[in-house]
Amino acid sequence: MKIRNIPGIACLAFLLAGCALPGSKDKIDSQEIIETLIAPASATHPRHSEGDILVLKDGTLLAAWSDFTGGPDDHATASISAAKSQDGGRTWGRPFLLQENVGRNNVMSVSLLRTRSGEILFFFLVKNSNTDLKLVVRRSTDDARSWSEPVTITREPGYHIMNNARAIQLKSGRILCPISSSVNISTRKELLRNFIYFSDDNGRTWQRSEDVIDCPKRGAMEPGLVQLKDGHLLQIIRTQMGQIWYSLSTDGGNKWTQPGPFGVVSPESPSTIGRMPGRGELLLIYNPNVTARTPLVCSLSRDEGKTWSAPKIIEASAEATYAYTSLTFHRDRALLTYYVAPNGTNRLSLKFKSIPLSWLRAE
Repeated sequence: MKIRNIPGIACLAFLLAGCALPGSKDKIDSQEIIETLIAPASATHPRHSEGDILVLKDGTLLAAWSDFTGGPDDHATASISAAKSQDGGRTWGRPFLLQENVGRNNVMSVSLLRTRSGEILFFFLVKNSNTDLKLVVRRSTDDARSWSEPVTITREPGYHIMNNARAIQLKSGRILCPISSSVNISTRKELLRNFIYFSDDNGRTWQRSEDVIDCPKRGAMEPGLVQLKDGHLLQIIRTQMGQIWYSLSTDGGNKWTQPGPFGVVSPESPSTIGRMPGRGELLLIYNPNVTARTPLVCSLSRDEGKTWSAPKIIEASAEATYAYTSLTFHRDRALLTYYVAPNGTNRLSLKFKSIPLSWLRAE
């Protein structure tokens, strides 16, 4: 697979003019971009991050995210909070506790997946130490009103990372969780490697992929997955190489090709990929900057990732960084969450943005 380079960010400025279109507050205009802060950072809650959005059966949006109260560090105390919106994300109800802290450090990184059976799977991480991080899952059969007891997916020793909004279900029904793992995350000498956990019984039992993916420098990090039209799987990989890397699987995630450069400039930051409804383009959300997590942009591919459109700005300001994007498609919109961290602070707020698919597709 040959992927051409994305154009530089110098071409982005002229696109910004289309980012803020007016619309009625009572009814969502089809071309309006809606943006709100779901969870502003504060002295007592300095970090809101790693969220996901689920659309409930009545159209209500359910947002869930990592809510840190012990400081902004990855190992600080945190639980998982949630909030609901009944007006497409214009306003959000009062946050409530979705998952208490059952780890010695925290719980964090939410993925919400509605399976084809109609059940909802709620994935999150339980962090006990620099050498003990596990992925668990809970299940709801009543549209997120109640949840089963948590089941541990990654049972072997080690530090197992799954980013927010990463679990996917294939056409076959198989559910996949892309994992980045290290023996000890506190030392840079321990490389991170990617592998997949998959389930063929709607998330009740899990198997680990045979292949493990390695990359140079710190290794392969924070993978994301999308199924291609031919049934193959595309994995995008965070690296320290100044761009996204990728790998392919032809057997549903068990075996993977040797990873290589994807041709898309990126810092050491996770990117998010998904398939748009309707025409089926791939949508990539990323930071097109080798050194910083700003700006936040998106590009489209109409040829299954071989080439990408010029990036369009989602967040332009160089006075903040943006990362850990979730992506949910609902009707004619892409629903995003991501953190916003103003430069010079250690405060991370969770932002919501609802973008019309027509805006994403426009030249």
